[in-house]
Amino acid sequence: MSQQQSAAPAPTPTTDSAVATVARRRDWWRDAVIYQVYPRSFADSNGDGMGDLEGIRSRLPYLRDLGVDAVWLSPFYASPQADAGYDVADYRAVDPMFGTLLDADALIRDAHALGLRIIVDLVPNHSSDQHEWFKRALAEGPGSPLRERYHFRPGKGENGELPPNDWESIFGGPAWTRVTEPDGTPGEWYLHLFAPEQPDFNWEHPAVGDEFRSILRFWLDMGVDGFRIDVAHGMVKAEGLPDLGSHDEMRLLGNDVTPFFDQDGVHDIYRQWRLILDEYSGERIFVAEAWTPTVERTANYVRPDELHQAFNFQYLATHWDAAELRAVVDRTLDSMRPVGAPATWVLSNHDVTRHATRFANPAGLGTQIREAGDRELGLRRARAATLLMLALPGSAYVYQGEELGLPDVVDLPDEVRQDPAYFRGAGQDGFRDGCRVPIPWTREGSSHGFGDGGSWLPQPEGWGELSVEAQTGVPGSTLEMYRSALAVRREQADLGAGDAVEWLPSPEGVLAFRRGDFVCVANTTGAPVTVPAYGRVLITSGEVEETGGEAVVAADTTVWWTTA
Repeated sequence: MSQQQSAAPAPTPTTDSAVATVARRRDWWRDAVIYQVYPRSFADSNGDGMGDLEGIRSRLPYLRDLGVDAVWLSPFYASPQADAGYDVADYRAVDPMFGTLLDADALIRDAHALGLRIIVDLVPNHSSDQHEWFKRALAEGPGSPLRERYHFRPGKGENGELPPNDWESIFGGPAWTRVTEPDGTPGEWYLHLFAPEQPDFNWEHPAVGDEFRSILRFWLDMGVDGFRIDVAHGMVKAEGLPDLGSHDEMRLLGNDVTPFFDQDGVHDIYRQWRLILDEYSGERIFVAEAWTPTVERTANYVRPDELHQAFNFQYLATHWDAAELRAVVDRTLDSMRPVGAPATWVLSNHDVTRHATRFANPAGLGTQIREAGDRELGLRRARAATLLMLALPGSAYVYQGEELGLPDVVDLPDEVRQDPAYFRGAGQDGFRDGCRVPIPWTREGSSHGFGDGGSWLPQPEGWGELSVEAQTGVPGSTLEMYRSALAVRREQADLGAGDAVEWLPSPEGVLAFRRGDFVCVANTTGAPVTVPAYGRVLITSGEVEETGGEAVVAADTTVWWTTA
């Protein structure tokens, strides 16, 4: 129990028909569309410039009408906010900037009443340096039992002045920080794969596992429908914490298993967690943020007795290129099929440049891009990529604002940036703020409907014309395309769940596949292409002209047909 807040009332039984309908839908997660909310940037209810739980709650009808199945909330726990809430000080409390446990309870209840499920973030790799355990570990000094719950080590060198090994932080700089002991002398070092304010837990210590099993039950008892596990690949470190030797792999998505990422021991943890989750009704789920070298390694996380889904970062990182996309689709489906898990597809999230901007730039620049590129080209490709993603078998993730076609804000002034990696050299680029700018709801207002008191990151000029208000009811707008696509996806039995596609002959640069009575064609080239007119057009991201049994599909356009 948190010392800061009392627990919200336990959820009471409900007879709401929406909840009953959701509860009866077996294996809902296999073809779910899950919408990621970044709480500080979604909706602000109290005018302080920061999004909050009550703001999210007020916008739940929008998400229901959009047509998503579940809402994933990035961290809202008590935190000093050194890394936007991924430095958790109390896993059983809501940070005051976001509200209270009562607000969380109300949000969960309202979501269920609307037929939406709620997935919350869990951050088990590290805590905040303001977590009670870590503060006591520092205060009690070397030999403290609390230090064994983290990775404290003596330094190397004559006077312990060098880090214990050569690991570097994902955010840049050494992965070790030396502490000043209670007597004022330089002392031991502690491990942090991310910011110094995020010390890594030692998952070899039984108290860590006990604590997180308790945390799981706390939120499951509150009624959440699942957990997205942050850095799911990072909790277990190789015995002895050996030197890496090379720093080419100090990226989230490397080419090899490292001493600190994707160690086999993480799977024992998830088997224990799965036993807990399966005790609860309603098909609760786990989703892994597992940056692994290959899709095949990702499949290890979703074996039948472990997690339910894992993000497909290989797909996210793929260029807008038919051959590359087909290869990663085939590898993904082939890897997931033996373990019986659904594939997942994702184009954007809170850690990467929005795909409307990535696709506006030349291929090969990675997932963190600082240039705006060709905005019109980027939006056209982003819309086409969305329809391709939603046509593939499995579950899809939508990051808040991508349904508006939002670009990354690449020209934020240095003085407003808050990404901790921005302030550390050679880290994870440090430009994640660009995808975290609060989304626009209305054409006018101090923050375009986000709230009454501005926004914690400045919104760019012209943001209002991309708003929900500006796009609602406008034929051909990106928002209406998303709404239509999600409605069609629900209506078409051959969309969503499944584990295979039937590839059809197609011109170079074009993907075409069939799923029952459904056909998807994606033209990734910069010129129109001619393909068979497969039937009745369900939806298209761009122009299609049909004559004499043939269809001319515009450049960078995806089309859905039904042959029924």
